[in-house]
Amino acid sequence: MAAHLVRVVHRMTRQVRQLAERTPPQRERHVDLLRAVAITAVVVGHWLAIYVTRDGRGFQGASILQLASWTHPLTWLFQVMPLFFLVGGFANATSFTSHLRRGGNATGWVLGRTARLLRPTTMLLGGLAVAALTAGVLGAEPDLIGVAVWLASIPLWFLVAYIAVTVLTPPMYALHRRAGLAVPIILAVLVGGGDLARLVLTVPYVGQANFLLAWLAVHQLGFAWQDGHLPSRRSVALPMAAAGFVALVLLTVVGPYPVSMVGFGGEEIRNTSPPTLALLALAVTQTGIALWTRDRGNRWLRRPGPWTVVVAVNLVIMTLFLWHMTAVVIGVLVLHGTAVMPDATPGSALWLLLRVPWLACLALVLALLVAVFGRFEHRTGPRADPVGTVKGVWPTALTIAGVGAVLAGLLALALAGLGYHGPVGLPVRVLVAYFGGVALLGLVRRRYSRPAQE
Repeated sequence: MAAHLVRVVHRMTRQVRQLAERTPPQRERHVDLLRAVAITAVVVGHWLAIYVTRDGRGFQGASILQLASWTHPLTWLFQVMPLFFLVGGFANATSFTSHLRRGGNATGWVLGRTARLLRPTTMLLGGLAVAALTAGVLGAEPDLIGVAVWLASIPLWFLVAYIAVTVLTPPMYALHRRAGLAVPIILAVLVGGGDLARLVLTVPYVGQANFLLAWLAVHQLGFAWQDGHLPSRRSVALPMAAAGFVALVLLTVVGPYPVSMVGFGGEEIRNTSPPTLALLALAVTQTGIALWTRDRGNRWLRRPGPWTVVVAVNLVIMTLFLWHMTAVVIGVLVLHGTAVMPDATPGSALWLLLRVPWLACLALVLALLVAVFGRFEHRTGPRADPVGTVKGVWPTALTIAGVGAVLAGLLALALAGLGYHGPVGLPVRVLVAYFGGVALLGLVRRRYSRPAQE
């Protein structure tokens, strides 16, 4: 096993070096850096925030945000999902327009783009089901299995929104070509209307639309950056960052929204569930900073060393994100009761000091997980996903049905919440919907996709 892992790591290292050396000069490397920074911040933020104790009832865990209010402003640094959607919009616009220039169509692009997201997602869901079933056979308590699977599956909740905005790229990009920055502005107004309906008028369900509207707004900013509607000039970037920051302060410190940009139990209002205007203000701030640092970032990434590291992270970026909470589960089970993870009071000086070895141990566990599962994320060569055209009403309908089933499965997982959901750890409806959707999309790719005309 160890020898196999060494071979896998060696093969991935060689692939990273080759990809870094072959990078075309026109590539927007700063976008790749921002994506790597965003996911790294999410991983480290989650690892720092979580705490686990054990008593007569078993393992108990929560967020340090619930105990220490001084941590709330720090979430302005670690809440970088807006940045991820921003660079996602940039990358999706670049990929989609390139695909169309090569003769492809929207359905073919959606199939190819979703495949890159669903390969690592499928590995995680399948791995969790096998692990839960194995743990049950070995005699683990159902409640412990439920908590472990729930923790490990937390990253999947984010994918509901990200897959949705990715699938909507073709029509939303067409709308962007017609209306430009008016699109995210209107979406932001709708988010504000959802906040008003939910928080002031107490209208049920209306505010839940912000889960899509807010992230679509940020994704559209990525479109605007990609085609020059949002230039990376200092005269644009700095006022944008300053305006976003002032709005963030007014909406949180002065206004009705909580300071914390990460939701946790006990809050009456959460800035992430669903996303609020305050989170959009943070997104505007991060967009301004991203534009401001663009030229310096690209110059720095001309150096082989930093660029190779960025390429390595991006090569397995979804694997890193999806498996980082599984690393927490493994870390808790292995380290609990040791000197690295004693029963220190969460938030105490000792607890804070022990975050250093805690992070180091989790990084090692995650590195092993990436070595095992990272190779499933990226494919090159003749076995890569076809990028071309898919024509006809029937294949298009099957694609829509497949995407809908995948989203329904992931959404059902998010709504299932904490608890034991059977021998495989996940609700059966989640597995049926998700894997059925993946199978349907795979069928369309194999039978109906045609190569694009060069």
